[in-house]
Amino acid sequence: MTETDRAETLPTETETETGTETGTGTGSGTGRTETGRPARQPAPAAGVTDLRRVGANPDFWYPVARSRSVRRKRAFATAFAGERIALYRGESGTVHALEDRCAHRQVPLSMGVVEGDTLLCCYHAWAYRGDGRISRIPYLSKGDGRPPRGVRGYPVREAYGLVFVFPGDPGKAAATPLPDLPAHGSPRYRTMTYSRTVRCHYSFMHENLLDMNHQFLHRGVVGRLRPELLDHRSDARSVEARYLFTHAGGKRNRGASLLAAEGIGGSDSRDLMTIRTEYPYQTLDLVPENAERPAFRLWAAYVPEDAEQRTCRTYGLLMIEKPRMPGALHLAWPFIRRFTERVFAEDRMAVEAEQRAWDEQGEDRNHEVFSLILDVREVLRGNGVPLRPSACGTGRVCAG
Repeated sequence: MTETDRAETLPTETETETGTETGTGTGSGTGRTETGRPARQPAPAAGVTDLRRVGANPDFWYPVARSRSVRRKRAFATAFAGERIALYRGESGTVHALEDRCAHRQVPLSMGVVEGDTLLCCYHAWAYRGDGRISRIPYLSKGDGRPPRGVRGYPVREAYGLVFVFPGDPGKAAATPLPDLPAHGSPRYRTMTYSRTVRCHYSFMHENLLDMNHQFLHRGVVGRLRPELLDHRSDARSVEARYLFTHAGGKRNRGASLLAAEGIGGSDSRDLMTIRTEYPYQTLDLVPENAERPAFRLWAAYVPEDAEQRTCRTYGLLMIEKPRMPGALHLAWPFIRRFTERVFAEDRMAVEAEQRAWDEQGEDRNHEVFSLILDVREVLRGNGVPLRPSACGTGRVCAG
């Protein structure tokens, strides 16, 4: 975390206790000038790259579809940061990922037909192997021009019910591990999978999950939750925070109680929540008081879809501990699903509003004071890549 990220001046202890307004003259804060007019908020610190202009680093494995969405002998359209990708599952059952355009007339290959383990363009039936090379042009004769070699093929792997592609340097794919999720597939846990589009820069999603001080947003479903940040730590690639949660009253959704292994009526237990951004993924574990293991574990990835990276696809794996009573989790499943969908909808409303503000203002005017979020912004900046100038909108400079 740099000093420039702490450029905002906080009120002193005396000013806070006495209610003295800060920001007189040209100072910062939400105070007023000597004339009684609101003081102008300072612009973001000079020399600090606007995080919303930083792209996701492509040299990692990113989920781009659920495995069940890529059916045998079918093609499926997806994308990463403006790169259109065609997935298809051949007759052998293997999933392949190709640049989603035919080298001939640029028609999307995702509109094509799977024949054996090759993908045929729907227009002229040019056939592509799983590595993107053209294997056949039905009408090609000796007198015709030399055809192109093909299109880009992406390294692809399936795990955890998801299809992952490696959109960066293919030479780095083999040495780059997939995320490690020991609870997935464990007989102790059952997994609920999510895949939703959110119209915001992926960084807003990292901030939203890490900053548990926004529980007021969810007061209608979780009641009055009191989060206490116990500690946090960070390094070049990660930020981890531990919170202690207590329920301070208010009506609590039944799904929330079931998810937290507290029964239908809930309880006054104190739950320990650990949230971690390990670039580019994010995890959350919740351990109820006196429990030996997490009641649930969440893994999430936020995959930019458009070239400007103003829209991302959120993939989530919620691994829920099975209770001792056989069949209890099956009965609770619909309640948990409705609860999590409602919480996600509220979070999406907030982060999309943040994105709209950025779009209107043309820059990041956030005035963040929480050191944890300042730290995660540094991690996202340090590991991300500059957006291409053409992806930043008219008249905008991506490098900020």
